[in-house]
Amino acid sequence: MSHTLINGQFADTIPFDDRGLAYGDGLFETFALQGGNILFRERHLARLQRGARRLMIDLDMAATNAELDLLSAQWGSDRAVLKLIVTRGSSGRGYGIDPLAPARRIVTVATVADYPASYYRSGIELALCQTPLAIAPLLAGIKHLNRLEQVLARAELTARQQEGLLLDSEGWVVEGSFSNLFLVKDHCLLTPLLDRCGVAGIAREVIIEQALAAGIAVLQQRVSLAEVMEADALFMNNSLIEAWPVRQFNGRQFDSVAWAARARQWLLMAGEAA
Repeated sequence: MSHTLINGQFADTIPFDDRGLAYGDGLFETFALQGGNILFRERHLARLQRGARRLMIDLDMAATNAELDLLSAQWGSDRAVLKLIVTRGSSGRGYGIDPLAPARRIVTVATVADYPASYYRSGIELALCQTPLAIAPLLAGIKHLNRLEQVLARAELTARQQEGLLLDSEGWVVEGSFSNLFLVKDHCLLTPLLDRCGVAGIAREVIIEQALAAGIAVLQQRVSLAEVMEADALFMNNSLIEAWPVRQFNGRQFDSVAWAARARQWLLMAGEAA
């Protein structure tokens, strides 16, 4: 059984002149698939469309939705991860854009990583990465294909470290290598502002909305490393891991389990209501 669609056809290769391969010219979304349902589908696709407009990629949403439906139905009810990659398609040499070249859609489905229960029960060790994120407002928030900074950051982690924290080139805290960060201070949530770099995660978006609905203050602002060290609790989140409590960071111990569990409950409730 094939688990990859390329422009609606089951396949496993792309042309060598694809601009996603040549230049990282494209976008991607990673969906959690559960019980045959794509969780937070509309939110993911809305972010994808925002990114496509920003990068001036003409995206066929009807075809995209049909391909997501086909692969999710083929997989069945087991929990899985559905990944959608959109590139600008094929072109000749050079950076110039061919306005007539159709975008290429690549949809894959695979099993979800089986993370140890201890990550949720007692927390993870978070490392401080030395790889900085470049400040690039045009690309901030969207999930573009240029992920070399995250690749280099992940390479810094030791076997006992489950995630890394990235700063921008001016030293402000931004996000994890594959997740977003929330700090808890005096029963309020604080998360880094993502207007200059970083990915505005869907789980992050849902947690902000649910926290506000629960009467909890949420601040989005520049965050310093000192503020992270002074927080009462820390947790990392994305659509697949949901929320991991941070047990240890930069030599300090944190008690974050209860807040991460609360965030997971918010995600569960929002997913059921969607």
